[in-house]
Amino acid sequence: MPQKETIRSLFDDIAPGYDRFNHVSSFQADRKWRRKAVESIADTDKPIAVLDVATGTADFAIDIARRAAAGSHVTGIDLSQGMLDIGREKVAKTGLDIELMQGDAENLNFPDGSFDRVSVAFGVRNFENLEKGLSEMMRVLKPGGKLVILELSYPENPVIRWFYKLYALRILPLIGKSMTGNGQAFRYLPASIMKFPLPERFIPMLRNVGFTTVTHRQFMFGTCRMYTSTR
Repeated sequence: MPQKETIRSLFDDIAPGYDRFNHVSSFQADRKWRRKAVESIADTDKPIAVLDVATGTADFAIDIARRAAAGSHVTGIDLSQGMLDIGREKVAKTGLDIELMQGDAENLNFPDGSFDRVSVAFGVRNFENLEKGLSEMMRVLKPGGKLVILELSYPENPVIRWFYKLYALRILPLIGKSMTGNGQAFRYLPASIMKFPLPERFIPMLRNVGFTTVTHRQFMFGTCRMYTSTR
């Protein structure tokens, strides 16, 4: 099965338990990390158009819409219809200006320069072609627009990394299986964290597709990283 179809099926299956797993497995830290990223996205008092890629169940899109200036609009896209179905239920209860649609990050169905901000929270490591996805996100940004990526990672300190790998590769799959019944998904997700490039490789990738200013912050010893890039 092609990778995109595998990812779509995986997230469709775990959608009902996904939010709870994120909160439990990160000891609620995922909420704090999202708030930090939202501060960088909604950093103006002017209305902005935001594209939230790999929006999932729309937690990040909702946080952005709540913080952004009046008149702002958030569009969320995701491969998984199951995740979007849950997201739409949540969005409907908020009354916020958020539109959710099924879409592929590597083939964005938007004209050049459509958005002031593009965001991705915990989804960029699932791209089949990472550079193509980054290029597409830059394409749909307006000149001077900003891309904010929040992604799980692993500590560079070897001692901390040993304990983190033990938790991520041995314990997290058990937690995920107990919450969703899908053990395979939660073997894939921690393994994908270990395969995702560290800053010394990922920052040049962002610059290679055309981003001019790239900054990096790490949280919780590097278990989560935030990349902010300007077109």
